Amino acid sequence: MKYYLIVGEASGDLHASHLMKALQREDPEAQFRFFGGDLMTAVGGTRVKHYKELAYMGFIPVLLHLPTIFQNMRLCKRDITEWKPDVVILVDYPGFNLNIAKFVRSKTDIPVYYYISPKIWAWKEYRIKNIKRDVDELFSILPFEVPFFEGKHHYPIHYVGNPTADEVRLFLEERGERKEERKGEERKGEERGERREERDFREVQGGDKPVIALLAGSRKQEIKDNLPAMLEAVKAFPDYQPVVAGAPGIEDDYYKTFVDDSSAEIVYNETYDLLSRSTAALVTSGTATLETALFGVPQVVCYKTPVPHLIRFAYNHIIQCKYISLVNLIADQEVVQELLADRFSVKNIREELAKILPGRTGREQMLKGYRQVQTALGNTSAPDNAAKLMVSLLRERTE
Repeated sequence: MKYYLIVGEASGDLHASHLMKALQREDPEAQFRFFGGDLMTAVGGTRVKHYKELAYMGFIPVLLHLPTIFQNMRLCKRDITEWKPDVVILVDYPGFNLNIAKFVRSKTDIPVYYYISPKIWAWKEYRIKNIKRDVDELFSILPFEVPFFEGKHHYPIHYVGNPTADEVRLFLEERGERKEERKGEERKGEERGERREERDFREVQGGDKPVIALLAGSRKQEIKDNLPAMLEAVKAFPDYQPVVAGAPGIEDDYYKTFVDDSSAEIVYNETYDLLSRSTAALVTSGTATLETALFGVPQVVCYKTPVPHLIRFAYNHIIQCKYISLVNLIADQEVVQELLADRFSVKNIREELAKILPGRTGREQMLKGYRQVQTALGNTSAPDNAAKLMVSLLRERTE
């Protein structure tokens, strides 16, 4: 069958690439055409546009690039119509994808599947009307979305598991296997009278000090807002080594404007390795909060906003969800401390970080909450489950 996929950012590229591999296992004749990235391209098929040509965030950038955005939408619609896929699979990125869904529903008889549903429970809940009208099947990766869509809005969805949990689990399994291989090589070397000195992550990054990971977001504005306060807060803990997780696409010089006068190190493309060896973390809200929890690293969520008191009012009276971090949303309770808006300050970050270091009572309590999150997510493979359902549903249409 022919599958047309559309993603608009790096995380979508990652999740869609895993879904494509799973679809290939379920459907050996699978053909792919997509708006996506390098990871999807590596799986195979035809890339029509790179997601970097779509990803404009914020009011001003979107306004400045409106002609390009509309041009890409027209291209996508025309390309779908000409290629005539068996299904269009949308991955997150609702601003673009819901427009495509509306077109496909009104102009073709191609089914529309949504993998990684739009987070309308947090913002723009009115989009449920568009989803009900234009999306044939919705595949959720967050368990609390089931009562939201099915209970509140009477729209049946499929919870397929969480791909971030899959990715962390796979990383830990592979790292364990590599560790055992190294041990085997070392034993053989010792039998031959050989000695090999191995430098691990901590030795490279700050000697024997335990590590505090700083995950300040993936966009320049987030980094500018959050990283300086994080760096200032960790200065109160000289027995720990702060290590910044560099985001893809952010140049080294940008980080150095904040890091050069501190003791912090920067690592790139090693976030999972960093988390697997960290004692605690300061994290800007997003998928990183869930990743940090799945690695069992106690964390403080830090998110600076403009007009903080106004944001707090909106958060209390307008925004629908109770929390901003996926950890708390999944647990449906405050497992991690969220220093948002008027609660964001160096003093508060420092105080909350102190509570979760080894030997402090807040640490074990948070780890207990993490175990509840892991249980809620389950241990099934999200892309495998989604692919099996998708192929089964598509085959039913042709019978």
